[in-house]
Amino acid sequence: MASAGLRVLGVARTRYAGPKWPALPCEFTFEFLGLTGLADPLRPSVIEAMRECRSAGIRAVMITGDYPATANAIARQAGFKPGEVITGEELAKLDDAEVARRTKTTSVFARIMPEQKLRIVNAHKGNGEIVAMTGDGVNDAPSLRAAHIGIAMGGRGTDVAREASAIVLLDDDFGSIVKAIRLGRRIYDNLRKAMSFIFAVHVPIAGLALLPLLFGLPILFGPIHIAFLEMVIDPVCSLVFEAETEEDDIMERPPRAADTPLFSGALIAWSLLQGVLAFALVAAIFVVALRSGMPEQEVRALTFFSLVVTIVGLILVNRSFSASLLTALRRPNPTLVAVLAAVTAILSLTLLWPSASKLFAFGPLHTDDLALTLGAGIIVLVCLEMLKPLLRSRLQS
Repeated sequence: MASAGLRVLGVARTRYAGPKWPALPCEFTFEFLGLTGLADPLRPSVIEAMRECRSAGIRAVMITGDYPATANAIARQAGFKPGEVITGEELAKLDDAEVARRTKTTSVFARIMPEQKLRIVNAHKGNGEIVAMTGDGVNDAPSLRAAHIGIAMGGRGTDVAREASAIVLLDDDFGSIVKAIRLGRRIYDNLRKAMSFIFAVHVPIAGLALLPLLFGLPILFGPIHIAFLEMVIDPVCSLVFEAETEEDDIMERPPRAADTPLFSGALIAWSLLQGVLAFALVAAIFVVALRSGMPEQEVRALTFFSLVVTIVGLILVNRSFSASLLTALRRPNPTLVAVLAAVTAILSLTLLWPSASKLFAFGPLHTDDLALTLGAGIIVLVCLEMLKPLLRSRLQS
């Protein structure tokens, strides 16, 4: 029964008719009646959660007070790879160095005492691993407190365990821990995407603001233009990238090192590359339009529209580090659609409504001018998408 994953209890009875009740249970004469097996089946979500842990490079360890055969059977059902089982009796005979060595390869610990849980947690920490510990009992409190992330069971967990932990799991489901890891990785990804975009987008804006000052050309941007650009950039960073759904491979990447910077050198270089390419293209349109004799207000409109379209290209490029543009476009993001619709409406207004054109100091743009602005955005988008596979491994590291 133990090898089938059941917790086995022996059942016995006794009778006593003496004048004085025995001081210890062993002083009774028991009649053995038999064995009973108690099943505590795994939740259906555990097997899938274990599969995701393996693909994400997260190592799960089972620490239990059960009999070794029972622990091994449950571990097998949960999806642990077959391996040795260390019991509390064996663990007590090992020194700290040997415990640290054995914990690198052992995933199932049986017949473990509460103080030994703490020892196992400290051994994993000593091996340089980030340790999350789950528990529900009073005796789990020391190991919950010692782990980097203590996770208490909120349903059947004791008050002491909840107080000692950093996180309380409301549904007592191991699968919820994996969901939290998935959510954390998505938030981390989206932060980096927003930072990459905001760093890249200010390169062409700053360059186009300084270019006329350095070379005596007509001033491009007034306060209204800067205000409009910020009204595009701020919602994109705070709303659009925050609403990005997780990427397909988010749970197939190994865990990042604890000391990995949020904004790495590779990400800075990628952002600069995006910004410089956008600036070079829009600046070329600006200079060529001026030299061709186009009126100043039309040049301003053409350059500004080209800049906004290339900014849209930068948004689309930064939606994903690991997938192509087509894959990213298949992921829904209603907030992005709303922002792009608002930008399109306002730009159209500046062309069609004379008061808005006067406010922005824009001249009329023709069909070929609008095609040029659209082409600028497409060129930026295609060039960066072609470069992305070459830098993908460095951007994800």
